[in-house]
Amino acid sequence: MPAWLSMRMTTLGTAIAESIVAHYGRPAFLSRLSDPFWFQAYGAVMGMDWHSSGITTSVMGALKRGLNERAGDLGLYVCGGRGRHSRNTPSELQRIADTTGMDGQALVRASRLTARIDNNAVDDGFQIYLHAFVLSADGEWAVVQQGMNEGTRLARRYHWHSPAVRDFVADPHTAIVGQSQGTIRNLVDRRAGPAQEALLAMTREEPVKTLAELAALTRSGPELRQLEMPGHHDVRPDDVNAKRLGAVLALAHERELRDFASFLLLEQLGPRTLQSLSLIAEVVHGAPTRFEDPARFAFAHGGKDGHPFPVPLTVYDDSINVLRRALTAARVGHSEKLDGMKRLDTLTRAVEAGRDPFADVKETIAHERAISRSLGGRTVFDDPPSPSGLRRDKSTPRERQPERGQLTLFSK
Repeated sequence: MPAWLSMRMTTLGTAIAESIVAHYGRPAFLSRLSDPFWFQAYGAVMGMDWHSSGITTSVMGALKRGLNERAGDLGLYVCGGRGRHSRNTPSELQRIADTTGMDGQALVRASRLTARIDNNAVDDGFQIYLHAFVLSADGEWAVVQQGMNEGTRLARRYHWHSPAVRDFVADPHTAIVGQSQGTIRNLVDRRAGPAQEALLAMTREEPVKTLAELAALTRSGPELRQLEMPGHHDVRPDDVNAKRLGAVLALAHERELRDFASFLLLEQLGPRTLQSLSLIAEVVHGAPTRFEDPARFAFAHGGKDGHPFPVPLTVYDDSINVLRRALTAARVGHSEKLDGMKRLDTLTRAVEAGRDPFADVKETIAHERAISRSLGGRTVFDDPPSPSGLRRDKSTPRERQPERGQLTLFSK
């Protein structure tokens, strides 16, 4: 992850989280983290590779850096992480509990149970290597975990949200997502009560008898909710809802609609920044059913691997600055700009419903790549290698005036 992107992901990801909390409260943000489709779109709109399992690590890393700095204001804390960082989760939770008065032992127990269940009770061939525990000042929590199958090199993500956990051993997950790998023995399936009782009985039996009865304990788990990221890096028409993308492009590039959208936001915006803000607004305000094509959200800020196009740094910085100004104004009681993002999302859906737009995905990508240089387009392949062989960059987001240029709309 290059520094120029991770820093921007921290800033934008934190601003999106703050916007959701301002409009809908902390429980809504935790609920969205527990939705795998929204989570994938969240990472894509921040410029991470849209199809990659690396979204999990990069998004949770960005949130840990950004939200923990604002924990006093937002009441959100992120603990754990990848590899060795996951082992720090109990001590991090206990420190938070000591300063807030929450029950540290209960939080540590929840953290350990979620990790052990996904690593051991869900027998799917995936070994947990990332454990992120997001806690609110109200005591509510969400857990995002990711496992790797060493044989196939595929990842699987596990989502939890505390209000949905009525019983840790009876359907506690909000979602388990990943490519089907065949039969899974899920001992926390609600229907696995007999298997759970049999396992307890096994501990009291002679090993010979246990081995003889082992085959009788094998059973299938429930069908998984599917979020399968393709192996190809490029964005293809089948990966994107062309009608929804068409509404965003129409809003950004048709003069009448663009002027009205700028009026809603109380900002004078160029078309390309408006395109990105429309997709950010949907991440903040969109209904759960609108995140089944996370590739569409990569049309906000591209991807670090150059797919669907290089990350347009000037547009990215404009998006951050617009959202920052709206949040700053809202903190002192002027919520008009922040409310404008919600009205922008409503307008986009109205265009989608009323105009029946359609975007030519291939032509849109070609256009974005053609203008990439003028927008500060950048990928990890542009970074010079450091003496250690790693690529690095020390650039920082810049305050700048929004662009005013007219862009050609590729849509039908």
